[in-house]
Amino acid sequence: MPMYEADDPRAGLATAGANAGANAGAGGKPTAAFGASSYARFYDSAPQEVGPGQRTWYTRGQNFVVCYSEVEAGAVFERTGQVDEYVLLLHDAAMSATVEANGEVREIGGYSITMIPPGDSKVTATSGGYLVRLITTQSPDVAAKAENGAHYAGPHPQIPPFEPWPDPVGGWKIRSYSLDIPDEDGRFGKIFRCTTFMVNVFPPQGPRDVTKLSPHHHDDFEQCSLALEGFYMHHLRWPWIANQNEWRDDEHVKVLSPSVCVIPPKVIHTSAPSDAGDNVLVDIFSPPREDFSDMKGWVLNAADYPRKG
Repeated sequence: MPMYEADDPRAGLATAGANAGANAGAGGKPTAAFGASSYARFYDSAPQEVGPGQRTWYTRGQNFVVCYSEVEAGAVFERTGQVDEYVLLLHDAAMSATVEANGEVREIGGYSITMIPPGDSKVTATSGGYLVRLITTQSPDVAAKAENGAHYAGPHPQIPPFEPWPDPVGGWKIRSYSLDIPDEDGRFGKIFRCTTFMVNVFPPQGPRDVTKLSPHHHDDFEQCSLALEGFYMHHLRWPWIANQNEWRDDEHVKVLSPSVCVIPPKVIHTSAPSDAGDNVLVDIFSPPREDFSDMKGWVLNAADYPRKG
């Protein structure tokens, strides 16, 4: 079961005391399919796309694509007939962009997260730096650009089919939120959700105390950990099942930034920021997590986006 320290806000999750169920699939039946982890080291690989004023790396999970772009002012990213809502993350306070969607125009400052509605939209960088877009795999043209597409041929046996959450209150529009929000005791990071994603932006942190790690697992969804500063040690352990041919060795993987680690369901994992300076991690889930959504005050824009069910 999850092993959280008593002062870890996640110790209060409804799922925190759940049986790990490592050998059980739907209906408690044994299953051999856990899926593989995936790592993308943007700092050490060629971009999948190069265009005017931009270099973009694409990597994916079952339901999502992370699009990381180094940009110059004037770089443009357009979506025509976008099927669902997507996310623009400007973590760097010095970044800025103009977002246009369905006739609406917004100037977006740095250190922000913006939800962009379905339909036609355009993101124009108005300063140089980097930006991140999160788009679901319901857009096959984006999913096809991912360098790790072979990991996700066909459905994942542990992940239910993707279903968006309810439409936002007041209808579709550009919704932007500052990340400049004070930390609060009992709240876990800075969590925002929309119909397609939940994003948890952690404040910069120094090296983690390795005597206070938090190994845990998720039953039926992937976790995407996007490292933006510093470096991380990702520790993953696959449960043993009856079929020894399906056993996997533990992983203890060092990644610098920017990079992505995608962690499959049921895999026990914990990540440790390890640089002596600032380390910045962003956790991404698609669709939003129900257990985090159950925690009062954790989702900072919950009033705009109704909970599923």
